[in-house]
Order: sequence, then structure tokens, then C-alpha cells
Amino acid sequence: MSGRDDAEAGGSGTGPGAAELGGALGERATLVQFSSAFCAPCRATRRVLGEVAAMVPGVAHIEIDAEARLDLVRALGILKTPTVLVLDAHGREVRRAAGQPRRADVIAALGEAV
Repeated sequence: MSGRDDAEAGGSGTGPGAAELGGALGERATLVQFSSAFCAPCRATRRVLGEVAAMVPGVAHIEIDAEARLDLVRALGILKTPTVLVLDAHGREVRRAAGQPRRADVIAALGEAV
């Protein structure tokens, strides 16, 4: 994804689990979106990620209310909303981007995770 704050993860260790994220991880990859209530780009991001998850088998989309989960926001270093994390099948972060992503960038980022 070519968000303004792209940063590739180190790939070592594991990321947050399903219990921490509040939803089941995808069989192949998971798109984790951190949002806030009055964030217009968050609504558009929700739509794009939902469409991509529906198109690509084995991919799940989990949306997290950043204000309600400040512990997780701090632990993962989330600085603004929307921020999207792409997790592989093992829950490891392989990509992250802040800002509203384009559908093509999300699909390309999934290619790194699967």
C-alpha cells in the first residue's frame, strides 16, 4: 500500500492474536483497520477493505475503534486513523499504511502476505 506513512515490519515474532484484535484472523491474511468515530477517510477505508476481503478468499477484515482500544493502539504504535495493518496467516505484520488506501495498493500489499 502506498500510504503516506508506509513502514515495512521486521517480520520477526508474531503480531496480535485474534483475541487481542476482537475477530478471527483470515486463513491467508488479515486486514486490520484502526478507525475513529468521526473520521471520514475511515468510512471509505472500511468500504475498500471490506470489498477486497470479500474478493480474495481467505482474507479477513477487522476494524478496531482506536479510542476504545488505546492499549492496543499504544502497543502497536498507531499514530493516526485510519491506519491499516496487513497480517500474514500467522498474524505477523507484513505491511502498514496510514491514510485512506487505494484498492489496487491493498491488493498489492496482500500479495506480500500470502
